[in-house]
Amino acid sequence: MNKKIHLSSPHLTGEEQKYVKEAFDTNWVAPLGPNVNGLEQDICDYTGAKSCSALSSGTAAIHLALIMLGVEEGDEVLCSSFTFSATVNPIRYQKAIPVLIDSEKDTWNMSPELLEKAINVRITKGQMPKAIIIVHLYGMPSKMKELMAIANKYDIPIIEDAAEAIGATYKGKPMGTFGLMGVFSFNGNKIITTSGGGALISNDPEYIKKATFLATQARDEAPHYQHSQIGYNYRMSNIVAGIGRGQMEVLNDRVEARRKNFEYYKKELSNIQSISFVEEPEGFHANRWLTTILTHSFNTREKIRLALEKENIEARPLWKPMHLQPVFQEFPAYIDGTSEYLFNRGLCLPSGSNLSKEDLERVVEGVMSCFK
Repeated sequence: MNKKIHLSSPHLTGEEQKYVKEAFDTNWVAPLGPNVNGLEQDICDYTGAKSCSALSSGTAAIHLALIMLGVEEGDEVLCSSFTFSATVNPIRYQKAIPVLIDSEKDTWNMSPELLEKAINVRITKGQMPKAIIIVHLYGMPSKMKELMAIANKYDIPIIEDAAEAIGATYKGKPMGTFGLMGVFSFNGNKIITTSGGGALISNDPEYIKKATFLATQARDEAPHYQHSQIGYNYRMSNIVAGIGRGQMEVLNDRVEARRKNFEYYKKELSNIQSISFVEEPEGFHANRWLTTILTHSFNTREKIRLALEKENIEARPLWKPMHLQPVFQEFPAYIDGTSEYLFNRGLCLPSGSNLSKEDLERVVEGVMSCFK
């Protein structure tokens, strides 16, 4: 059997080991330590954010962000429907109501028109939304000018789910830094990884201070263990943060490699009329975490996916929209069919920054075999 080509596998340099070794040598194997502090500073330096909390996952970061904004039982949170469930699950952790918003066709991210429609309908129902969670899908920035204008018009705070978008920018400004808080994920399949982990960033240090307190079991200042509110075990470990410090050193290289993957696929597959790619609007700089293609039909998508699977090449359909998921389908949704259309026809191709030329050629050959 041919060698497995993964969708997006971790890509380590070996430099991560110096930080991990330091943690072992100094016995800093506890949940906190110099690597955690260092990674937080690295993220602030890279994004320009004023403060950062390194956490156990991007999901934990979204959960804490919602708590920071006072989201409680019965509150409504507007959220992209075209995303992974981890974006929406924390809304339900708070027993709040997700209101799902469909995508627009240019970037596949939240539709500004549907967002404003949803806000107006919710207001007429006597329910002012408590927050908006915007997702930058597959590392493509959302239409932030339009979305921010709407959020500011109705005075609704934005949480940016930039789990897939570290290294991407909109008009030169890093994703995650537009809203009140931004979220990153360092899961094993992301553009850089800590094996598992995430971060919450903000230009308001008070949000991060409070989030970090809650993420550390909300332990009050006292010589004994005292707790006056419910906390969580959400902090990143010092060893894991060491991996992240090494990965931050090569983040720009990883973005460049993934963008080159996209350009290669686009060049090699551009002659196939039934395949198209999502392009960057002017001023948008995607990190191309995953290269995605859009086919003419569900059958074409499946033909390609199964042909690649036969060759031991991992390819995956786009995210199934949240309004189609059994666990969320009963919640309010403002839908025009865009994300469902994309889900039925879209496919993610192998996009790791460690793919060889031979790997890329195998993927292209597998796709083209469906059209001979």
